[in-house]
Amino acid sequence: MSRRHDIDTRLEGLSDIGKIMRSMKNLSYMETRKLARFIDAQRHVVTSIENAAGDFLDHYPGLLQAMNEDRPAAASCWLLIGAERGFCGDFNEAVLHALEQQQDTEREPVALIAVGSRLATTLEHDPRLLATVPGASTAEEVSAVLLRLIDTLDEIATQRRRLRLRVLHWEDEADTVSNVSLLPPFQETATASAHPFPPLLNLPPSEFLERLIDHYVFAALHALLYSSLIAEHQHRLRHLDAALRRLDERTRGLE
Repeated sequence: MSRRHDIDTRLEGLSDIGKIMRSMKNLSYMETRKLARFIDAQRHVVTSIENAAGDFLDHYPGLLQAMNEDRPAAASCWLLIGAERGFCGDFNEAVLHALEQQQDTEREPVALIAVGSRLATTLEHDPRLLATVPGASTAEEVSAVLLRLIDTLDEIATQRRRLRLRVLHWEDEADTVSNVSLLPPFQETATASAHPFPPLLNLPPSEFLERLIDHYVFAALHALLYSSLIAEHQHRLRHLDAALRRLDERTRGLE
C-alpha cells in the first residue's frame, strides 16, 4: 500500500506540473498570434523610412558621410536581445555564440548592452557589459522596454558622442540569430530615386537627416524587439511540447 501511495502522489504531482506547463504553452501561443499582427505593420514602417531615406540621399549624396566625418570616431557597441523568461531552450546561448563568432572578426573591444533578464544574468560578470535592460514577456510590454532602451542608448551616445551599433537578435521568420547594423544607418538604401526632383523640405537637409535617423532607429528597434519576442515564444512552445511529451510518457509508465 505504501508503494501504491507513493505512485499516486507522484502521479498527482505530475498532473499539477502538466497543468502549469499547458497553461504556459497556451499563453505563448496566444502571444505569437498577437505579435504576428503587430510585427507586419512595424516592418512596413521601417521599410517606408528606408525608402524615404534612399530617395532623400539620392538627391543629397555625401550628406550622410559628411555628417559622420564631422563627429568623433565611433565607439563600437553591440545590442544583444535575449529572453526575459525561461523554458525556451538554447535561446540565449545561441545569441552569445553568435556574438563570439562576430568578435573573432572585430579588431577593437566592444561594449555590450543586454536586453532580457536571463541574458543579463549570464553576462553579469562580463567586463564588456555596459548596460542591461529588462526584456518584454508580452506584446504590451514591448513599448516600455523600447523606451528604456532608447534612454540607455541616448545616455551612452552622450558619453561617447557617436556609436556604431549592431544588433544580435532572433529572427522569427528565419528562426536564426541575425546580425543587423543600425548605426551608421542607411548603408544599404542608396538606390536611385524614382523622382527627378529633390523632396520639398521644411528643414535644412542635415537637420532633416538627423531627425529621420532618430525615427528610423526607433522604428527598427521596435521591429527587432517584436521579432525576438515572437521567436522566444516559438522556442518556448517547442520546448514545452517536448517537455509535455516526456511528462505524458512518465505518467503512462507510472499508471
